[in-house]
Parts: sequence; C-alpha cells; structure tokens
Amino acid sequence: MTNAKITTFLMFAGQAEEAMNFYVSVFERAEIHTIHRFGSDAGAAEGSVMHATFSLKDQTFMCIDSIVKHEFGFTPAMSLFVECDTEQEIEHLYHKLSEGGAVLMPLSSTPISKSFGWISDQYGVSWQLNLRKE
Repeated sequence: MTNAKITTFLMFAGQAEEAMNFYVSVFERAEIHTIHRFGSDAGAAEGSVMHATFSLKDQTFMCIDSIVKHEFGFTPAMSLFVECDTEQEIEHLYHKLSEGGAVLMPLSSTPISKSFGWISDQYGVSWQLNLRKE
C-alpha cells in the first residue's frame, strides 16, 4: 500500500504563473516549488506554465496553463476551504482574494462559525474562508 495523497490541480488559460505569484503573496507559509515551462515547439505560448507546484499554508497545489482553448472555467461548485487562525488573517485573505473577483457570501457570523466568507477571486477560483474555532 502506498502513501497516496490528493492534490488540488488548477487549470488556467494563460494565467497560471500570475495566479501562483498572487496566491503566494497573499498567504502565509506559501511558496512556489517548481515551474516547468513550454518551449517554442510545444504548441503553447512559449514560456507559459506546462506544470507547476506551489504551497499555501503548507498545502501543496499543482497548476498548468492549458494549451487547449476551452469553454469552461472555475465554478463555485468546487471551492478551496481555508481555516484561518485569526480575525486578522481571515480579513486579510477576504479582502485580498476578493479584489477583482466577486463576493458570493459576505464575511459574517454564521450558526457554525464566528466568521465565514465565500468569494471568487480574479481568476475565477472559489474560496471559502472560515475562522477556526478557539
């Protein structure tokens, strides 16, 4: 039996590196680990992201720039759920991630959380932000 892991994989349409840089600038304990780029003969924009890995709050993600034009994007039907440790962290992430995006649920108290917000960022990725219970 192997020690399998599930990793979120994000497919962008030419904005993978921009999105990674943005996410790494917004989150704590975040860094880009690897970036493999398309060459001039790959049928994609030279230098765009063939495959990359990065981490946010010690969680690893993968992403690519799709070489195929497609009619779909990200949807709130699948969100990244983030447990925030402090009020300052949830407010920071809420404001930074919602800039240029859309507020799906304003940051507020809910029956199960002292503070919760749901947003879609400028790249269309959906985020649910929750203040961890003390």
